[in-house]
Amino acid sequence: MTNQPPGDRDRRQSKRSQAWQSSDGASSAQPLSSDQAMEQFSLRLPKDQVPTRPQPQKMAAAEKPAAETAPAEARYSLKAFVEQTRDRDLQQGLFELESPRMLDINLKGEVWIKMGAMVAYTGNVKFEREGFLEQGIGNLLKKAVTGEGARLTKASGSGSVFCADSGKKVTILNLNNEAICVNGNDLLAFEKSLSYDIRMMRRISSMMAGGLFNIRLQGKGMVAITSHYDPLTLPVTPGNPVTTDPNATVMWSANLEPNFKTDIQFKTLLGRGSGESFQMEFRGNGFVVVQPYEEVYFQNVSS
Repeated sequence: MTNQPPGDRDRRQSKRSQAWQSSDGASSAQPLSSDQAMEQFSLRLPKDQVPTRPQPQKMAAAEKPAAETAPAEARYSLKAFVEQTRDRDLQQGLFELESPRMLDINLKGEVWIKMGAMVAYTGNVKFEREGFLEQGIGNLLKKAVTGEGARLTKASGSGSVFCADSGKKVTILNLNNEAICVNGNDLLAFEKSLSYDIRMMRRISSMMAGGLFNIRLQGKGMVAITSHYDPLTLPVTPGNPVTTDPNATVMWSANLEPNFKTDIQFKTLLGRGSGESFQMEFRGNGFVVVQPYEEVYFQNVSS
């Protein structure tokens, strides 16, 4: 038996006594914290059997990302910038997102792109403006009225074609014998396997509102649309129509036929209206996509 100084032996006995008194369920005892419980448990064991507390391990410098451990001169060097922003083959097929606002078309054949949307290309690619009778005399007459928004360029050959539109967000859709209608200004590119038709709004009020035309796409193939910021899809069901601002409407189900609602009053003509005199109303069964931005790109009432 190991001899202990009287002072240490008395203190240990006092602590053991207090620990056992706390465990007797006295009404005045307070709940013990994890540290207090560990301390009392340790007092009941021989010194060589007292468990040690696990210590938090620090991440070794080698385990940290290289960008965090590299000095500032290396992180912001020209070499680092080129490496971070260079073109990468993502192996995603014909259409792939190089960034949320840049479409990379891995071209091997032909695609349609919005006129003026090409920002760069590599390889052997030829660009041709859409022919006058490319899609029939009906579309030719519509293009004469709709202006630049509906005009397309055919890209053909082999290479990479990079497309963007005013920094808008790009969304890729794969149609499988489905049909959609896209606002003429929000169509970025689509495969030549898809048939398209320019559709005019029926009512003259649509021309005043700005939503003059849209493009109907149908078939099997890829299509890229654009929107300012993240798009929002709203379901349209029988008895629950959806009304949108024409300048914020991006796309909708092809089976829906939007109607234009007008709310022109005398105060509107005096410039004291709500600013929402023209709206698109969707009824039926489908969906409509809007963006959190009113992009005024067609004829306006005030013009």
